[in-house]
Amino acid sequence: MEMVNIKINGMPLSVPGGISILEAARYAGIDIPTLCYMKEINEIGACRICMVEVKGARTLVSACVFPVNEGMEIFTNSERVRNSRKITLELILSTHNRSCLSCVRSGNCELQSLCLEYGVERPDRYDGAKPVYAIDDSMPHMVRDNNKCVLCRRCVAACANQAVSVIGANARGFDTHISSAFELDLDSYSCIACGQCIVNCPTGALYEKDDTDKVLAAINDPDKFVVVQTAPAVRAALGEEFGYEIGTDVEGKMVAALRRLGFDKVFDTNFSADLTIMEESHELVERVKNGGVLPMITSCSPGWIKYCEHYYPDELDHLSTCKSPQQMFGATIKTWYAQNMGIDPADIVSVSVMPCTAKKFEVGRDDQDAAGFADVDISITTRELARMISGAGINFKLLPDEQYDNPLGEGTGAAVIFGATGGVMEAALRTAVKTLTGEDPADPEFTEVRGMDGVKEATYSVGGLDIKVCIASGTKNAKTVMDKVASGECDYTFIEIMGCPGGCINGGGQPIQPASVRNFVDVKSLRASVLYKSDAAKEVRFSHENSAVKRVYDEFFGEPGSHKAHEVLHTSYVKRGLYNEQ
Repeated sequence: MEMVNIKINGMPLSVPGGISILEAARYAGIDIPTLCYMKEINEIGACRICMVEVKGARTLVSACVFPVNEGMEIFTNSERVRNSRKITLELILSTHNRSCLSCVRSGNCELQSLCLEYGVERPDRYDGAKPVYAIDDSMPHMVRDNNKCVLCRRCVAACANQAVSVIGANARGFDTHISSAFELDLDSYSCIACGQCIVNCPTGALYEKDDTDKVLAAINDPDKFVVVQTAPAVRAALGEEFGYEIGTDVEGKMVAALRRLGFDKVFDTNFSADLTIMEESHELVERVKNGGVLPMITSCSPGWIKYCEHYYPDELDHLSTCKSPQQMFGATIKTWYAQNMGIDPADIVSVSVMPCTAKKFEVGRDDQDAAGFADVDISITTRELARMISGAGINFKLLPDEQYDNPLGEGTGAAVIFGATGGVMEAALRTAVKTLTGEDPADPEFTEVRGMDGVKEATYSVGGLDIKVCIASGTKNAKTVMDKVASGECDYTFIEIMGCPGGCINGGGQPIQPASVRNFVDVKSLRASVLYKSDAAKEVRFSHENSAVKRVYDEFFGEPGSHKAHEVLHTSYVKRGLYNEQ
């Protein structure tokens, strides 16, 4: 790579030619502020917050899209630059709903942080006409409030990056706003509820529907037995909400916090992740041996499932019929556990803590009520849990590390890696080897399916069978794979698809890191490392060795794929079409 010599604020530097001024400044230890820029997703230079001086240029230039060249002299903090940024912020505020005290993003709002940094003392300096937009809460998972939108278009880019594109810029000039076609509510279109628009939004214009009051009401109802489950990826990210470094495992403190919030039982979704593997592996082997529809595709991610129903309705037979771990857990709670404990399932409130906003959609799906009641009653995000903990006055950092309740708090190493892309595949392969050969694999780690690449492939010889697998994360990458499936071009046996890029660790319900972090820190890999470290430290790393899962089969389901298992743990899908026709 050709290097060029430049100066930034008088400091001589040698940097790769052609990179942006924004990137070059990092070599000098200088952070240039941005608002619209999101690396590899939204690089449009629209917000004008990143303006810098370049010697010889007639005007200020956008650092995020302006390339460096030999001999360039750049000034990132001159009076002219700072004044420009301050005026731009004041202009943005002129049409902004400034109800910061009641905003869910207060304290973690990129616009708010910039205004503090640049000393914006008069947010009303350029006040004039203000557009007023109706709030769109038509979807079960999120709220859209254009009154707090800054037109950065990060949400539009994130939606396009998911190969969905149900939102965009409507109208022109002063009237420009982000909406769906024909100004219809979001539920009129094929939104997949992934929440990637939320985690990319720099302000409070997009946020998840808050169900914490429902949870607290259930906890405070003496007639209700309230059970909570936590997904693997939650423990890998929750600490960020309390000042821990990205990539910190806070499982023990999370369990302690949930007990202090008043839940009757605190269980681990890892249990039902192992249960999912037992059912899914059995289903795969049955399809391979009996000429079933191949490739079989995982069904753990509700965002991906909704995407498939909308965009590939003719390929639904490829989906595993297994419910997601969240739903399997809820179904087990209200059947086997209720019977075992002598509790009326009508009195059980099943709560999940998930890294995913699509889980809010999933709990309301049809065919998710094995006991005659919703498998899961309420799903909250990692962010909602953090707000509940803070609202209860619980000092998270001072909590002791506690263990999940038994028996449904038991999970294996195979289960915990579900939270990272490739994790479901790796867990399934560990058990598939056992199923097909009668022996555990000598090495439980299938490293070929790990990593943050959008699409990964591998072939394994197991029990005389060649199993070709594919892993895709993010529905843009899912589209690439599904086009091959639909055309008959692929020869995969088993495909894992996660709706969010990187998997659940990057779910739409996870803690929101600002662009200044996400653009330069591999957040996904750091969170995933928590799960792989946990897996490596587990005594039991195979789903089929989970003693709690064995007990539930012995006492209730009989064996994987049994009639009872299908009644409780499996589901069906809906052909939806592109305009939410169903």
